[in-house]
Amino acid sequence: MDNNKNINSPNNLSEPENKILEAAKKVFIQKGFDGATMQEIADVAGINKALLHYYFRKKEILFKTIFQQAFSEFVPNIQEVISSDKPLRKKIKSFIEGYIDLLTKNPYLPIFILNELSQRPEKLITIIKSSGLNPSLIIKNFDKSLQEAGIKSYPIKHLLVNILSMCIFPVVAKPVISSFLFDGNDKSYQLFIQQRKKYIYDFIIKALKI
Repeated sequence: MDNNKNINSPNNLSEPENKILEAAKKVFIQKGFDGATMQEIADVAGINKALLHYYFRKKEILFKTIFQQAFSEFVPNIQEVISSDKPLRKKIKSFIEGYIDLLTKNPYLPIFILNELSQRPEKLITIIKSSGLNPSLIIKNFDKSLQEAGIKSYPIKHLLVNILSMCIFPVVAKPVISSFLFDGNDKSYQLFIQQRKKYIYDFIIKALKI
């Protein structure tokens, strides 16, 4: 089956489906989307390929399910914070921390996003929108907070792109950054990524002159 359930909720999936998704995550992390095979995913899940195809007919459906589940954990929380009456500083801090947590918990996402942007951008847009993300709502509420804080010289779209790019680049470039800056020490690299939350926040706050 093509998994027509509401895949935004992990609770709607059966135990075999969740087991397959966990196996797929491991293979995607190790091999990437293009390098992963359905046979490898079936092997890691401890099932035969026919059963895998029963639950997830294609690799693309598998990844779409994982992708939407990952974003479904991030999107509602961040949209709630941005739509709230919390101070601009709090909204920016929550956005940065939430996005970095999303990327570090799902390290296959950045590469997948970049690959899809270069090959199938329309497909990527459809998947992201299906996760419940409302770009117009985020832009509107962030812009309102900027105006209320008296910040009129920093366009909201530049602010969002700056935050997103500063968060995602160190994750995408992990092999290079980890090798050249931390001699391949993963623990040091992970600490660096967590520290990014503070330094990106400080950088943005200074740029906004709050």
